[in-house]
Amino acid sequence: MEKRSKIFVAGHRGLVGSAVVRKLRNRGYNNILTRTHQELDLLDQTATFSFLEDEEPDYIVVAAAKVGGILANNIYRADFIYENLMIEANLIHGAWRAGTRELLFLGSSCIYPKLAPQPMPENCLLTGELEYTNEPYAIAKIAGIKLCESYNLQYGTNYLSVMPTNLYGPNDNFDLEKSHVLPALIRKFHLGKCLMGENRDAVRSDLDKNPIEGIDGSASWEDILAVLNKYGISLATRHSSLVTIWGTGTPRREFLHSDDLADASVFIMENVSFRDTYDADVSEVRNTHINIGTGEDVSIRELANTIIRITGFRGGIRFDASKPDGTPRKLQNVDKLRRLGWKHNVELEEGIAGIYREYCAA
Repeated sequence: MEKRSKIFVAGHRGLVGSAVVRKLRNRGYNNILTRTHQELDLLDQTATFSFLEDEEPDYIVVAAAKVGGILANNIYRADFIYENLMIEANLIHGAWRAGTRELLFLGSSCIYPKLAPQPMPENCLLTGELEYTNEPYAIAKIAGIKLCESYNLQYGTNYLSVMPTNLYGPNDNFDLEKSHVLPALIRKFHLGKCLMGENRDAVRSDLDKNPIEGIDGSASWEDILAVLNKYGISLATRHSSLVTIWGTGTPRREFLHSDDLADASVFIMENVSFRDTYDADVSEVRNTHINIGTGEDVSIRELANTIIRITGFRGGIRFDASKPDGTPRKLQNVDKLRRLGWKHNVELEEGIAGIYREYCAA
């Protein structure tokens, strides 16, 4: 990849895409092509194909996706499988039609079986049943991997797939209905701290920035308390608050800062080709995707305690065991990536502290 290469980053406003754009610019790549959803609907095949044929990018980064936490994945099952399949199919096939030989597809660690060996190596893909709550999303991401592999094998393209672990970072989604566990917990403990300190102005300000189910800071205090209670943030007494967390707190998760993901992605774009992702002597080319993670995990309870320290929350916490835990453990094996020459830089507590500072300052 050359510094003057035209690079189209699909999904440049999201957590992943914005981090990739920042990293590319820091590395001296200034010919970056972006489009908002209003400018280009990636679900529209005709529009996507026309755009790629007109622009003829040298490289495409597929960071656009419909994403969400366990609640959103379980509720909007049809949306998650349909929209993600369409986005990746339109971009990958459109890239080939436009003559784009280089592409990076970003997937998710949820592609692996619910009871996969830990840490999960790339070759455990399709060896067992998926976690039910995010099965549609996972199937869409698996299809993206196989699209890349198939176009490489049939057409000689260099379409690479990377599977990030759970991500967090700037431009994260703090919508309590749709966010992932880490940003959701940051916001819940922040609001719990504000409730406990009877800081109504801070609560209203938070809701003005991120309304919950249409409830913003102008709503009545009773309506605000009701919607917070629905999402597990409540007043236990006049001077104490309680945060409720889904599940038992025992599942273990691995977290990667989005800046580290971007660094790994650009490293792979610059240094790795499709032939580097599998053994040369294999008769069947499979599992060519690359895990991106830290190789370290924590329990949800440990994560909550870390966020409590960082936010300064002094109330109580409760784990609601009637709600689903999801996959018991999701730790990725990152040996392949380390053999290729990359390792993460941002440690979890440092990363969370930075995100909380940015959240409070927004």
